[in-house]
Amino acid sequence: MSVETLEKRSTSRKLAPKYRVLLHNDDFNSMEHVVQVLIQTVPNLTQPQAVSVMMEAHTNGIALVITCAFEHAEFYCETLKMHGLTSTIEPDE
Repeated sequence: MSVETLEKRSTSRKLAPKYRVLLHNDDFNSMEHVVQVLIQTVPNLTQPQAVSVMMEAHTNGIALVITCAFEHAEFYCETLKMHGLTSTIEPDE
Protein backbone atom coordinates (compact mmCIF):
# COMPACT_ATOMS: atom_id res chain seq x y z
CA MET A 1 0.00 0.00 0.00
CA SER A 2 1.50 3.32 -1.03
CA VAL A 3 0.97 6.67 0.61
CA GLU A 4 0.09 9.47 -1.76
CA THR A 5 1.12 12.99 -1.02
CA LEU A 6 -1.66 15.36 -1.96
CA GLU A 7 -0.40 18.55 -3.44
CA LYS A 8 -1.91 21.46 -1.61
CA ARG A 9 -3.24 23.99 -4.08
CA SER A 10 -3.12 27.63 -3.34
CA THR A 11 -6.59 28.73 -2.36
CA SER A 12 -5.73 32.40 -2.05
CA ARG A 13 -7.26 34.38 -4.85
CA LYS A 14 -5.50 37.32 -6.32
CA LEU A 15 -7.50 40.47 -5.71
CA ALA A 16 -8.71 42.30 -8.77
CA PRO A 17 -6.77 45.51 -9.34
CA LYS A 18 -8.48 48.63 -8.09
CA TYR A 19 -9.05 51.83 -10.06
CA ARG A 20 -9.53 55.41 -8.93
CA VAL A 21 -12.42 57.46 -10.29
CA LEU A 22 -11.31 61.08 -10.44
CA LEU A 23 -13.45 64.21 -10.70
CA HIS A 24 -11.93 67.22 -12.44
CA ASN A 25 -12.90 70.80 -11.74
CA ASP A 26 -14.73 72.73 -14.45
CA ASP A 27 -16.00 76.27 -14.87
CA PHE A 28 -19.53 75.53 -16.01
CA ASN A 29 -21.29 73.15 -13.55
CA SER A 30 -22.74 74.55 -10.34
CA MET A 31 -21.48 73.12 -7.07
CA GLU A 32 -25.01 71.95 -6.27
CA HIS A 33 -25.24 70.06 -9.58
CA VAL A 34 -21.89 68.33 -8.97
CA VAL A 35 -22.95 67.24 -5.47
CA GLN A 36 -26.33 65.96 -6.76
CA VAL A 37 -24.71 63.96 -9.57
CA LEU A 38 -22.15 62.43 -7.20
CA ILE A 39 -24.89 61.34 -4.77
CA GLN A 40 -27.00 59.87 -7.60
CA THR A 41 -24.06 58.10 -9.26
CA VAL A 42 -22.04 56.58 -6.43
CA PRO A 43 -23.94 54.27 -4.06
CA ASN A 44 -23.52 54.95 -0.34
CA LEU A 45 -21.92 58.36 -0.97
CA THR A 46 -23.39 60.72 1.61
CA GLN A 47 -24.09 64.39 0.99
CA PRO A 48 -21.19 65.51 3.26
CA GLN A 49 -18.85 63.15 1.36
CA ALA A 50 -20.10 64.45 -2.00
CA VAL A 51 -19.62 68.05 -0.83
CA SER A 52 -16.09 67.16 0.29
CA VAL A 53 -15.24 65.59 -3.10
CA MET A 54 -16.71 68.59 -4.94
CA MET A 55 -14.77 71.08 -2.77
CA GLU A 56 -11.51 69.17 -3.23
CA ALA A 57 -11.96 69.23 -7.02
CA HIS A 58 -12.90 72.92 -6.86
CA THR A 59 -9.87 73.79 -4.73
CA ASN A 60 -7.20 71.43 -6.14
CA GLY A 61 -8.50 70.86 -9.67
CA ILE A 62 -9.01 67.13 -9.11
CA ALA A 63 -10.52 64.86 -6.46
CA LEU A 64 -10.80 61.15 -5.73
CA VAL A 65 -14.43 60.02 -5.93
CA ILE A 66 -14.08 56.28 -5.23
CA THR A 67 -11.62 53.40 -5.59
CA CYS A 68 -13.17 50.19 -6.94
CA ALA A 69 -12.98 47.40 -9.52
CA PHE A 70 -12.42 48.45 -13.14
CA GLU A 71 -15.97 47.70 -14.34
CA HIS A 72 -17.51 49.82 -11.58
CA ALA A 73 -14.96 52.59 -12.09
CA GLU A 74 -15.73 52.68 -15.80
CA PHE A 75 -19.47 52.83 -15.08
CA TYR A 76 -19.13 55.67 -12.54
CA CYS A 77 -16.80 57.62 -14.82
CA GLU A 78 -19.16 57.32 -17.81
CA THR A 79 -22.20 58.19 -15.70
CA LEU A 80 -20.50 61.33 -14.37
CA LYS A 81 -19.61 62.29 -17.94
CA MET A 82 -23.22 61.74 -19.09
CA HIS A 83 -24.25 64.32 -16.48
CA GLY A 84 -21.76 66.86 -17.83
CA LEU A 85 -18.94 66.34 -15.35
CA THR A 86 -15.32 65.74 -16.28
CA SER A 87 -14.08 62.41 -14.94
CA THR A 88 -11.23 59.99 -15.57
CA ILE A 89 -10.07 56.65 -14.16
CA GLU A 90 -6.58 55.47 -13.38
CA PRO A 91 -5.06 52.38 -11.76
CA ASP A 92 -4.74 52.56 -7.98
CA GLU A 93 -1.03 51.99 -7.52
